[in-house]
Amino acid sequence: MDKDQVRDALRRIVGKDNVLWKDVDLVVYSYDAGLAKGRADLVAFVENSDQVAQIVSLLYREGIRYVARGAGTNLTGGTVLMDGGVVIEFSRMNRILEIDIENERVVVEPGIYNLAVQNALAEKGYYYAPDPASQKACSMGGNFGENAGGPHCLKYGVTSNHVLGAEIVLPNGEKTWIGGKALDPPGPDLMGLFVGSEGTLGIVTKIVCRIMRSPERVITMLAIYNSVEAAGQTVSDIIAEGIIPATLEIMDNVVIRAVEDSMHAGYPLDAEAVLLIELDGLTNGMDEQAKRITEVCEKDGATSYRIAKDANERNSLWAGRRGAFGAVARVRPAYLVCDATVPRTQLPKALSEVKRISEKYRLPIGNVFHAGDGNLHPLIMFDDRDADELARVHKAGSEIMKVCIDLGGTISGEHGIGSQKLSEMPLVFKKGDIGMMRGIKKAIDPKGLCNPGKVIPKEEASP
Repeated sequence: MDKDQVRDALRRIVGKDNVLWKDVDLVVYSYDAGLAKGRADLVAFVENSDQVAQIVSLLYREGIRYVARGAGTNLTGGTVLMDGGVVIEFSRMNRILEIDIENERVVVEPGIYNLAVQNALAEKGYYYAPDPASQKACSMGGNFGENAGGPHCLKYGVTSNHVLGAEIVLPNGEKTWIGGKALDPPGPDLMGLFVGSEGTLGIVTKIVCRIMRSPERVITMLAIYNSVEAAGQTVSDIIAEGIIPATLEIMDNVVIRAVEDSMHAGYPLDAEAVLLIELDGLTNGMDEQAKRITEVCEKDGATSYRIAKDANERNSLWAGRRGAFGAVARVRPAYLVCDATVPRTQLPKALSEVKRISEKYRLPIGNVFHAGDGNLHPLIMFDDRDADELARVHKAGSEIMKVCIDLGGTISGEHGIGSQKLSEMPLVFKKGDIGMMRGIKKAIDPKGLCNPGKVIPKEEASP
Protein backbone atom coordinates (compact mmCIF):
# COMPACT_ATOMS: atom_id res chain seq x y z
CA MET A 1 0.00 0.00 0.00
CA ASP A 2 1.11 3.59 -0.59
CA LYS A 3 0.50 6.34 1.97
CA ASP A 4 -2.94 7.27 0.57
CA GLN A 5 -4.09 3.66 0.64
CA VAL A 6 -2.91 3.23 4.23
CA ARG A 7 -4.70 6.44 5.19
CA ASP A 8 -7.93 5.19 3.61
CA ALA A 9 -7.60 1.83 5.37
CA LEU A 10 -7.10 3.57 8.73
CA ARG A 11 -10.14 5.75 8.07
CA ARG A 12 -12.26 2.64 7.56
CA ILE A 13 -11.19 1.43 10.99
CA VAL A 14 -11.44 4.62 13.09
CA GLY A 15 -13.50 7.01 10.94
CA LYS A 16 -12.61 9.64 8.38
CA ASP A 17 -12.14 12.48 10.87
CA ASN A 18 -9.88 10.45 13.17
CA VAL A 19 -6.84 10.21 10.88
CA LEU A 20 -4.35 13.07 10.53
CA TRP A 21 -2.10 13.30 7.48
CA LYS A 22 -1.41 16.97 6.73
CA ASP A 23 2.05 18.33 7.56
CA VAL A 24 0.67 21.05 9.82
CA ASP A 25 -1.02 18.37 11.97
CA LEU A 26 1.88 15.95 11.99
CA VAL A 27 4.30 18.54 13.41
CA VAL A 28 2.59 18.22 16.80
CA TYR A 29 3.57 14.54 16.93
CA SER A 30 7.19 15.06 15.82
CA TYR A 31 8.57 15.56 19.35
CA ASP A 32 7.92 14.81 23.01
CA ALA A 33 9.39 16.37 26.18
CA GLY A 34 12.89 15.16 25.25
CA LEU A 35 15.23 16.38 22.52
CA ALA A 36 14.42 13.81 19.81
CA LYS A 37 12.55 14.92 16.68
CA GLY A 38 11.08 12.85 13.85
CA ARG A 39 8.10 13.01 11.51
CA ALA A 40 5.31 10.42 11.39
CA ASP A 41 3.41 9.79 8.17
CA LEU A 42 -0.05 9.40 9.73
CA VAL A 43 -1.79 9.68 13.10
CA ALA A 44 -4.83 7.55 13.98
CA PHE A 45 -7.02 8.29 17.03
CA VAL A 46 -8.37 5.10 18.60
CA GLU A 47 -11.34 4.67 20.95
CA ASN A 48 -11.20 0.97 21.88
CA SER A 49 -8.92 -2.05 21.87
CA ASP A 50 -10.62 -3.61 18.83
CA GLN A 51 -9.57 -0.61 16.74
CA VAL A 52 -6.02 -0.91 18.07
CA ALA A 53 -5.88 -4.59 17.13
CA GLN A 54 -7.22 -3.90 13.64
CA ILE A 55 -4.70 -1.11 13.04
CA VAL A 56 -1.75 -3.15 14.29
CA SER A 57 -2.83 -6.12 12.14
CA LEU A 58 -2.94 -3.84 9.10
CA LEU A 59 0.47 -2.33 9.80
CA TYR A 60 1.98 -5.76 10.50
CA ARG A 61 0.78 -7.08 7.13
CA GLU A 62 2.09 -4.03 5.32
CA GLY A 63 5.40 -3.82 7.21
CA ILE A 64 4.77 -0.29 8.50
CA ARG A 65 6.36 1.06 11.68
CA TYR A 66 4.16 2.40 14.46
CA VAL A 67 4.20 3.78 17.99
CA ALA A 68 1.53 4.14 20.67
CA ARG A 69 1.27 7.68 22.06
CA GLY A 70 -0.80 9.18 24.83
CA ALA A 71 0.06 12.55 26.36
CA GLY A 72 3.54 12.66 24.80
CA THR A 73 5.17 13.84 28.05
CA ASN A 74 7.96 11.27 28.04
CA LEU A 75 11.46 12.66 28.28
CA THR A 76 13.67 10.40 26.14
CA GLY A 77 12.10 10.38 22.67
CA GLY A 78 10.04 7.29 23.41
CA THR A 79 6.98 8.29 21.38
CA VAL A 80 8.78 9.91 18.45
CA LEU A 81 8.96 7.95 15.18
CA MET A 82 12.40 8.66 13.78
CA ASP A 83 11.90 7.19 10.29
CA GLY A 84 8.22 7.63 9.50
CA GLY A 85 5.26 5.39 10.24
CA VAL A 86 1.95 5.63 12.08
CA VAL A 87 1.23 7.15 15.49
CA ILE A 88 -1.60 5.31 17.26
CA GLU A 89 -3.05 8.08 19.44
CA PHE A 90 -4.66 7.07 22.76
CA SER A 91 -5.97 10.33 24.21
CA ARG A 92 -9.58 9.21 23.63
CA MET A 93 -9.13 5.91 25.48
CA ASN A 94 -9.27 7.73 28.80
CA ARG A 95 -11.87 5.99 30.93
CA ILE A 96 -11.84 4.33 34.33
CA LEU A 97 -13.49 0.99 33.51
CA GLU A 98 -13.92 -0.27 37.08
CA ILE A 99 -13.19 0.71 40.66
CA ASP A 100 -13.29 -2.52 42.66
CA ILE A 101 -13.09 -1.46 46.29
CA GLU A 102 -13.74 -4.96 47.65
CA ASN A 103 -10.61 -6.30 45.94
CA GLU A 104 -8.71 -2.99 46.08
CA ARG A 105 -8.23 -2.83 42.31
CA VAL A 106 -8.90 -0.29 39.57
CA VAL A 107 -9.09 -1.00 35.83
CA VAL A 108 -8.26 1.88 33.48
CA GLU A 109 -7.62 2.66 29.85
CA PRO A 110 -4.10 3.84 28.95
CA GLY A 111 -5.00 7.37 27.85
CA ILE A 112 -6.33 8.54 31.22
CA TYR A 113 -4.16 10.96 33.21
CA ASN A 114 -2.57 9.66 36.39
CA LEU A 115 -4.11 12.52 38.39
CA ALA A 116 -7.61 11.77 37.07
CA VAL A 117 -7.30 8.27 38.51
CA GLN A 118 -6.04 9.67 41.83
CA ASN A 119 -8.93 12.13 42.07
CA ALA A 120 -11.55 9.46 41.38
CA LEU A 121 -10.04 7.16 44.00
CA ALA A 122 -9.69 9.94 46.59
CA GLU A 123 -13.47 10.34 46.64
CA LYS A 124 -13.68 6.76 47.89
CA GLY A 125 -10.84 7.05 50.41
CA TYR A 126 -8.26 5.29 48.24
CA TYR A 127 -5.22 6.16 46.12
CA TYR A 128 -2.84 4.71 43.53
CA ALA A 129 0.70 4.98 44.88
CA PRO A 130 2.87 5.80 41.79
CA ASP A 131 2.58 9.58 41.44
CA PRO A 132 4.97 11.11 38.87
CA ALA A 133 5.53 14.84 39.29
CA SER A 134 3.91 15.24 35.87
CA GLN A 135 0.76 13.42 37.02
CA LYS A 136 -1.48 16.26 35.82
CA ALA A 137 -0.34 15.61 32.25
CA CYS A 138 1.08 12.08 31.99
CA SER A 139 -1.04 9.08 31.04
CA MET A 140 -1.32 5.70 32.72
CA GLY A 141 -0.20 4.00 29.50
CA GLY A 142 2.97 6.06 29.53
CA ASN A 143 3.52 5.23 33.21
CA PHE A 144 3.14 1.55 32.28
CA GLY A 145 5.61 1.80 29.40
CA GLU A 146 8.27 3.70 31.34
CA ASN A 147 7.75 1.96 34.71
CA ALA A 148 7.22 5.43 36.18
CA GLY A 149 7.89 6.23 39.82
CA GLY A 150 7.33 9.54 41.56
CA PRO A 151 7.93 11.04 45.00
CA HIS A 152 6.18 8.17 46.81
CA CYS A 153 8.22 5.41 45.14
CA LEU A 154 10.66 5.38 48.09
CA LYS A 155 8.08 3.78 50.38
CA TYR A 156 5.62 2.24 47.94
CA GLY A 157 7.59 1.31 44.84
CA VAL A 158 7.21 2.08 41.15
CA THR A 159 4.56 1.18 38.57
CA SER A 160 5.65 -2.46 38.26
CA ASN A 161 4.89 -2.93 41.97
CA HIS A 162 1.28 -1.85 41.47
CA VAL A 163 0.22 -3.13 38.04
CA LEU A 164 -1.21 -6.64 38.28
CA GLY A 165 -2.73 -7.23 34.86
CA ALA A 166 -3.02 -5.81 31.38
CA GLU A 167 -4.66 -6.34 28.04
CA ILE A 168 -1.96 -6.22 25.37
CA VAL A 169 -2.13 -5.97 21.59
CA LEU A 170 0.89 -7.90 20.37
CA PRO A 171 2.90 -6.76 17.32
CA ASN A 172 0.97 -9.12 15.02
CA GLY A 173 -2.37 -7.60 16.09
CA GLU A 174 -3.39 -10.39 18.47
CA LYS A 175 -5.08 -9.32 21.71
CA THR A 176 -4.09 -11.13 24.90
CA TRP A 177 -4.35 -10.73 28.69
CA ILE A 178 -1.44 -11.11 31.06
CA GLY A 179 -1.97 -11.20 34.80
CA GLY A 180 -5.24 -10.00 36.34
CA LYS A 181 -6.69 -9.02 39.69
CA ALA A 182 -5.12 -11.95 41.53
CA LEU A 183 -1.64 -11.80 43.03
CA ASP A 184 1.30 -13.98 41.98
CA PRO A 185 0.11 -15.62 38.75
CA PRO A 186 2.06 -18.80 37.87
CA GLY A 187 4.60 -19.06 35.11
CA PRO A 188 7.19 -16.56 33.87
CA ASP A 189 6.77 -12.94 34.96
CA LEU A 190 5.28 -11.61 31.73
CA MET A 191 4.02 -8.50 33.48
CA GLY A 192 7.57 -7.68 34.49
CA LEU A 193 8.61 -8.06 30.87
CA PHE A 194 6.03 -5.64 29.46
CA VAL A 195 6.00 -2.96 32.18
CA GLY A 196 8.96 -0.72 31.42
CA SER A 197 9.48 -2.05 27.88
CA GLU A 198 8.58 1.43 26.54
CA GLY A 199 6.01 0.13 24.07
CA THR A 200 8.56 -1.92 22.13
CA LEU A 201 6.92 -5.32 22.74
CA GLY A 202 3.25 -4.48 22.31
CA ILE A 203 0.56 -1.92 23.11
CA VAL A 204 -1.32 -1.90 26.41
CA THR A 205 -5.07 -1.23 26.07
CA LYS A 206 -6.34 -1.97 29.61
CA ILE A 207 -4.46 -1.84 32.92
CA VAL A 208 -5.37 -3.49 36.25
CA CYS A 209 -3.80 -1.67 39.22
CA ARG A 210 -3.54 -2.25 42.93
CA ILE A 211 -5.01 0.57 45.05
CA MET A 212 -4.59 1.36 48.74
CA ARG A 213 -6.54 3.07 51.49
CA SER A 214 -5.65 6.71 52.06
CA PRO A 215 -3.41 7.08 55.13
CA GLU A 216 -4.83 8.04 58.49
CA ARG A 217 -2.46 10.96 58.82
CA VAL A 218 0.15 12.85 56.81
CA ILE A 219 2.96 15.08 58.10
CA THR A 220 4.82 17.22 55.55
CA MET A 221 8.11 18.85 56.56
CA LEU A 222 10.54 21.23 54.87
CA ALA A 223 14.20 21.34 55.98
CA ILE A 224 16.51 24.18 54.83
CA TYR A 225 20.24 23.73 54.09
CA ASN A 226 23.31 25.73 53.15
CA SER A 227 24.51 22.96 50.80
CA VAL A 228 22.93 20.34 48.57
CA GLU A 229 25.44 17.77 49.82
CA ALA A 230 24.24 18.22 53.42
CA ALA A 231 20.64 17.68 52.33
CA GLY A 232 21.74 14.53 50.52
CA GLN A 233 23.51 13.28 53.64
CA THR A 234 20.33 13.75 55.65
CA VAL A 235 18.48 11.44 53.28
CA SER A 236 20.89 8.59 54.01
CA ASP A 237 20.91 9.33 57.73
CA ILE A 238 17.11 9.31 58.06
CA ILE A 239 16.87 5.88 56.46
CA ALA A 240 19.81 4.65 58.54
CA GLU A 241 17.68 5.51 61.57
CA GLY A 242 15.20 2.87 60.42
CA ILE A 243 12.63 5.43 59.24
CA ILE A 244 11.17 5.09 55.74
CA PRO A 245 9.26 8.29 54.94
CA ALA A 246 6.73 8.34 52.13
CA THR A 247 8.89 10.91 50.30
CA LEU A 248 12.32 12.54 50.45
CA GLU A 249 12.67 15.19 47.73
CA ILE A 250 15.52 17.69 47.23
CA MET A 251 15.67 20.94 45.25
CA ASP A 252 18.71 23.19 44.92
CA ASN A 253 18.85 26.99 44.80
CA VAL A 254 18.60 27.24 41.01
CA VAL A 255 15.31 25.35 41.06
CA ILE A 256 14.06 27.02 44.25
CA ARG A 257 14.37 30.45 42.66
CA ALA A 258 12.65 29.36 39.47
CA VAL A 259 9.79 27.81 41.44
CA GLU A 260 9.32 30.86 43.64
CA ASP A 261 9.30 33.17 40.61
CA SER A 262 6.71 30.90 39.03
CA MET A 263 4.29 29.97 41.80
CA HIS A 264 5.39 31.31 45.22
CA ALA A 265 5.34 27.95 46.96
CA GLY A 266 6.97 29.26 50.13
CA TYR A 267 10.58 28.09 49.67
CA PRO A 268 13.32 30.39 51.08
CA LEU A 269 15.23 32.10 48.27
CA ASP A 270 18.50 32.15 50.23
CA ALA A 271 18.58 28.37 50.79
CA GLU A 272 21.14 26.37 48.84
CA ALA A 273 18.82 23.37 49.12
CA VAL A 274 15.54 22.28 50.62
CA LEU A 275 14.52 18.75 51.60
CA LEU A 276 10.81 17.95 51.40
CA ILE A 277 9.96 15.13 53.79
CA GLU A 278 6.60 13.44 54.14
CA LEU A 279 5.45 10.84 56.60
CA ASP A 280 2.18 8.96 56.19
CA GLY A 281 0.40 6.07 57.87
CA LEU A 282 -1.12 5.47 61.28
CA THR A 283 -1.42 8.40 63.65
CA ASN A 284 0.14 6.52 66.56
CA GLY A 285 3.90 6.99 66.62
CA MET A 286 4.08 9.52 63.81
CA ASP A 287 4.96 12.48 66.04
CA GLU A 288 7.86 10.49 67.48
CA GLN A 289 9.13 9.75 63.98
CA ALA A 290 8.87 13.41 63.02
CA LYS A 291 10.88 14.36 66.12
CA ARG A 292 13.63 11.88 65.24
CA ILE A 293 13.76 13.26 61.70
CA THR A 294 14.17 16.83 62.94
CA GLU A 295 17.05 15.68 65.13
CA VAL A 296 18.77 14.14 62.10
CA CYS A 297 18.24 17.34 60.11
CA GLU A 298 19.78 19.42 62.90
CA LYS A 299 22.75 17.04 63.17
CA ASP A 300 23.42 17.35 59.43
CA GLY A 301 23.41 21.13 59.49
CA ALA A 302 19.87 22.12 58.55
CA THR A 303 19.56 25.83 59.30
CA SER A 304 15.84 25.50 59.99
CA TYR A 305 12.83 23.32 59.36
CA ARG A 306 9.08 23.60 59.52
CA ILE A 307 6.02 21.37 59.45
CA ALA A 308 3.11 22.26 57.17
CA LYS A 309 0.38 23.50 59.48
CA ASP A 310 -2.55 22.54 57.27
CA ALA A 311 -3.57 21.05 53.92
CA ASN A 312 -3.18 24.37 52.12
CA GLU A 313 0.46 24.75 53.16
CA ARG A 314 1.15 21.11 52.31
CA ASN A 315 -0.43 21.52 48.88
CA SER A 316 1.59 24.67 48.25
CA LEU A 317 4.87 22.92 49.05
CA TRP A 318 3.96 20.04 46.75
CA ALA A 319 2.80 22.37 43.98
CA GLY A 320 6.31 23.81 43.98
CA ARG A 321 7.92 20.39 43.71
CA ARG A 322 5.56 19.14 41.01
CA GLY A 323 5.90 22.34 39.02
CA ALA A 324 9.70 22.47 39.17
CA PHE A 325 10.39 21.18 35.64
CA GLY A 326 8.09 23.73 34.05
CA ALA A 327 9.37 26.55 36.25
CA VAL A 328 12.94 26.35 34.93
CA ALA A 329 11.72 27.82 31.63
CA ARG A 330 12.21 31.12 33.48
CA VAL A 331 15.96 30.43 33.50
CA ARG A 332 16.54 29.18 29.93
CA PRO A 333 14.21 28.31 27.02
CA ALA A 334 14.92 24.54 27.08
CA TYR A 335 16.31 21.84 29.33
CA LEU A 336 17.53 18.24 29.24
CA VAL A 337 16.69 16.16 32.30
CA CYS A 338 19.21 13.45 33.16
CA ASP A 339 17.28 10.72 34.94
CA ALA A 340 20.01 8.66 36.59
CA THR A 341 20.13 6.74 39.85
CA VAL A 342 22.89 6.16 42.40
CA PRO A 343 22.97 4.42 45.79
CA ARG A 344 21.70 6.84 48.43
CA THR A 345 25.07 6.94 50.15
CA GLN A 346 26.64 8.25 46.92
CA LEU A 347 24.26 11.23 46.60
CA PRO A 348 26.68 13.85 48.01
CA LYS A 349 29.46 12.71 45.65
CA ALA A 350 27.10 12.57 42.67
CA LEU A 351 25.85 16.09 43.35
CA SER A 352 29.43 17.39 43.60
CA GLU A 353 30.19 15.80 40.23
CA VAL A 354 27.10 17.38 38.66
CA LYS A 355 28.34 20.77 39.88
CA ARG A 356 31.77 20.10 38.34
CA ILE A 357 30.18 19.13 35.01
CA SER A 358 28.08 22.29 35.06
CA GLU A 359 31.22 24.39 35.37
CA LYS A 360 33.15 22.33 32.81
CA TYR A 361 30.56 22.77 30.06
CA ARG A 362 29.50 26.30 31.09
CA LEU A 363 25.87 25.29 31.48
CA PRO A 364 23.46 26.02 34.35
CA ILE A 365 22.26 22.80 35.97
CA GLY A 366 19.44 22.73 38.50
CA ASN A 367 18.85 19.73 40.74
CA VAL A 368 15.44 18.41 41.73
CA PHE A 369 15.15 14.73 42.52
CA HIS A 370 13.70 11.75 44.35
CA ALA A 371 16.47 11.67 46.91
CA GLY A 372 15.03 8.77 48.89
CA ASP A 373 15.84 6.24 46.19
CA GLY A 374 18.86 8.08 44.78
CA ASN A 375 17.05 9.09 41.59
CA LEU A 376 18.77 12.27 40.33
CA HIS A 377 17.13 14.68 37.89
CA PRO A 378 19.81 17.23 36.94
CA LEU A 379 18.16 19.78 34.65
CA ILE A 380 20.69 21.04 32.11
CA MET A 381 19.30 24.38 30.93
CA PHE A 382 20.15 25.82 27.52
CA ASP A 383 18.98 27.63 24.40
CA ASP A 384 18.22 25.05 21.71
CA ARG A 385 18.74 27.68 19.00
CA ASP A 386 22.46 27.69 19.84
CA ALA A 387 24.07 24.69 18.08
CA ASP A 388 27.28 24.90 20.10
CA GLU A 389 25.40 25.00 23.37
CA LEU A 390 23.21 22.07 22.33
CA ALA A 391 26.34 20.01 21.55
CA ARG A 392 27.69 20.79 25.02
CA VAL A 393 24.36 19.73 26.56
CA HIS A 394 24.62 16.27 25.01
CA LYS A 395 28.21 15.89 26.23
CA ALA A 396 27.32 17.05 29.73
CA GLY A 397 24.32 14.69 29.89
CA SER A 398 26.40 11.73 28.79
CA GLU A 399 29.11 12.56 31.34
CA ILE A 400 26.52 12.72 34.14
CA MET A 401 25.31 9.26 33.12
CA LYS A 402 28.88 7.92 33.22
CA VAL A 403 29.50 9.45 36.66
CA CYS A 404 26.38 7.79 38.07
CA ILE A 405 27.39 4.41 36.61
CA ASP A 406 30.86 4.74 38.14
CA LEU A 407 29.23 5.40 41.52
CA GLY A 408 27.32 2.13 41.31
CA GLY A 409 24.16 3.52 39.74
CA THR A 410 22.41 3.30 36.41
CA ILE A 411 21.14 5.51 33.58
CA SER A 412 17.41 5.61 34.28
CA GLY A 413 15.25 5.58 37.35
CA GLU A 414 11.90 6.19 35.68
CA HIS A 415 12.15 8.13 32.40
CA GLY A 416 13.37 5.20 30.33
CA ILE A 417 15.94 4.88 27.56
CA GLY A 418 13.94 5.79 24.45
CA SER A 419 16.23 6.91 21.64
CA GLN A 420 18.15 9.40 23.77
CA LYS A 421 20.21 7.03 25.94
CA LEU A 422 20.96 4.23 23.47
CA SER A 423 24.67 5.04 23.40
CA GLU A 424 24.86 4.68 27.20
CA MET A 425 23.26 1.21 27.30
CA PRO A 426 26.59 -0.62 26.69
CA LEU A 427 28.00 1.19 29.73
CA VAL A 428 25.44 -0.61 31.91
CA PHE A 429 24.86 -3.91 30.12
CA LYS A 430 27.28 -6.46 28.73
CA LYS A 431 27.13 -7.53 25.10
CA GLY A 432 25.38 -10.76 26.09
CA ASP A 433 22.75 -8.86 28.09
CA ILE A 434 21.91 -6.64 25.15
CA GLY A 435 21.91 -9.70 22.90
CA MET A 436 19.28 -11.31 25.11
CA MET A 437 17.16 -8.14 24.89
CA ARG A 438 17.42 -8.27 21.10
CA GLY A 439 16.38 -11.92 21.18
CA ILE A 440 13.26 -11.16 23.23
CA LYS A 441 12.36 -8.27 20.95
CA LYS A 442 12.77 -10.43 17.84
CA ALA A 443 10.72 -13.27 19.31
CA ILE A 444 7.77 -11.01 20.13
CA ASP A 445 8.17 -8.48 17.29
CA PRO A 446 9.89 -10.38 14.46
CA LYS A 447 9.40 -7.59 11.92
CA GLY A 448 10.72 -4.89 14.28
CA LEU A 449 7.76 -2.56 13.65
CA CYS A 450 6.61 -1.86 17.21
CA ASN A 451 8.22 1.42 18.38
CA PRO A 452 11.49 0.70 16.55
CA GLY A 453 14.85 2.20 17.49
CA LYS A 454 14.10 2.51 21.20
CA VAL A 455 15.66 0.99 24.34
CA ILE A 456 17.91 -1.58 22.60
CA PRO A 457 20.98 -0.38 20.66
CA LYS A 458 21.29 -1.55 17.07
CA GLU A 459 23.49 -4.55 16.49
CA GLU A 460 26.84 -3.49 15.09
CA ALA A 461 27.59 -4.78 11.60
CA SER A 462 30.30 -7.43 11.40
CA PRO A 463 33.59 -6.16 9.92
